[in-house]
Amino acid sequence: MTVRTPDPNSGWLSDSELEEVRRRIPLLYVEAVPVRTDGMGQVIEVGVLLRVGASGTIARTLVSGRVMYGETIRDALFRHLEKDLGPMAFPQLPASPVPFQVAEYFPLPGVSTYYDERQHAVALAYVVPVTGTCEPRQDALELTWMTPAEAASDAVAAEMEGGRGALLRAALASVGRLA
Repeated sequence: MTVRTPDPNSGWLSDSELEEVRRRIPLLYVEAVPVRTDGMGQVIEVGVLLRVGASGTIARTLVSGRVMYGETIRDALFRHLEKDLGPMAFPQLPASPVPFQVAEYFPLPGVSTYYDERQHAVALAYVVPVTGTCEPRQDALELTWMTPAEAASDAVAAEMEGGRGALLRAALASVGRLA
């Protein structure tokens, strides 16, 4: 039997370590709104995931995930887009990793527009065009493509978790597609 020394810079935490960290400090996340654009770069479709949440509920959401220790924002964004949309999604990452919004999630409802019962988290949010075939993976059940008007509707916002309906509307406003 070979005994291996754990990599001290792996960037990964066990479930119990992550739970402990979540109780003590805010974590950094990236969130992405996948879009399809026309030849002029105008957003014509918005991708919204359907996912089973930690509590077993089904809700609409966006591509989202933690930034690992030693990982660049660009690498984290790409990793989560590929993880949620599949390796053939072909995301077109922005030339500059400046988010359209910084969303702060709190474990207490009402502190902010954004809520996450597990933790205090700060998310850098991006609109990312994808050009390939998207096949949801991991815990994503499906990806629904909608027009910008459909994605900005009250009905879609009501199906989204943690205030992400407001984040989706902010994404559409950032690209001039909020009606």
